[in-house]
Amino acid sequence: MPKHNLDDATLSEIVEMALSDSASFASIEALYGLSADEVREVMRKTLKPGSYRAWRRRVRAFSDRRETYK
Repeated sequence: MPKHNLDDATLSEIVEMALSDSASFASIEALYGLSADEVREVMRKTLKPGSYRAWRRRVRAFSDRRETYK
């Protein structure tokens, strides 16, 4: 888990932002101070394995199409 002390409500907000197609890793870092790797780690620990893999595929597909996305 990231070195930051995050409560359940904050973790929930981070997961919600990461799952949305409109929030980038940069915006999550600006709000919560978590790097992209730390966000991935939070997602890996929070989501079910299949959901995490689907999320990573979607993020990768967006990054291939749009440079500024996650």
